[in-house]
Amino acid sequence: MNAIEVEGITKRYENHVAVDGVSFTVPEGAIYGLLGPNGAGKTTSIRMILHILHPDAGTVRVLGRDPRTAGTDCVGYLPEERGLYQKMKVFDQLLFLAEIKGVARRPASERITQWLQKMGISDWKERKVDELSKGMQQKVQFIGTVLHQPPILILDEPFSGLDPVNVNLMKDIVMDLNRRGTTIIFSAHVMEQVERMCSAICLINKGKVVVEGSLARIKKDCGTNSLVLGFEGDGNFLRRLPEVEGVDLHGNYAEIRMRDGADPTRILEAAMSHVKVRRFEVVEPTLNNIFIDLVGGTAEEALGRPDAELAAGEAPHV
Repeated sequence: MNAIEVEGITKRYENHVAVDGVSFTVPEGAIYGLLGPNGAGKTTSIRMILHILHPDAGTVRVLGRDPRTAGTDCVGYLPEERGLYQKMKVFDQLLFLAEIKGVARRPASERITQWLQKMGISDWKERKVDELSKGMQQKVQFIGTVLHQPPILILDEPFSGLDPVNVNLMKDIVMDLNRRGTTIIFSAHVMEQVERMCSAICLINKGKVVVEGSLARIKKDCGTNSLVLGFEGDGNFLRRLPEVEGVDLHGNYAEIRMRDGADPTRILEAAMSHVKVRRFEVVEPTLNNIFIDLVGGTAEEALGRPDAELAAGEAPHV
């Protein structure tokens, strides 16, 4: 059975179509990336899965059932915006969140203690939420999302506010939950994180699905027009080469997108005349490059734009 099946869902706000016939399927046990620029329809789609919003057209099935009857206990939702009560103590906050999801007080307390230890914030359990850093609040919010042990987790920017050490901690925890059978729907601004964790994706832009399915198949379909160049020197010359469609420079490392029909040896010859080449390789396109090719701009720029869905009159996260 699929964890989630979305078929042709549409949502309109006056003259604006936020979601336009979106369809995708999330297999049970998958880590699935739901991606798109702010305003693309991603958040609206998530809200229809959660039955916060009802689609104007189309259907949603959660574990084979209509989300109106599936119950709230089968999905844990971590929104991008914090939803914590700032003046409540951390332990009391988590106990409240567990109880409204149907977890009895004693097992809820035991789970909270275990999760606080796992997240490294046990010493803060009697502190008020507004005394915590942004990263600590993110950890508390995540704990509140998983306390009722849902079979499906929808994580919107789960690494927001975390330093690199805690990003790795959170990633390991998410991967462990998945190994134990939890289905993960995952959205993040950093394409590298999505690429490392997800087996399949759905990319939405302007309310429509741009590409959907296995990440391996999508990469194969997008061809091998990408190069990796490691070098010593100034790589800005790459932007002027006629064979180059676009380039992402990272110090002495570059990801290059070639134009259709371009000969990579010409780029190599040019590179050898400008810089000291340490690495030159034709590779499958990165998810970041696929995003750029299909949506335009950079992934981080596109995903950082003001949220057009909210501007169109949609209510904030609940």
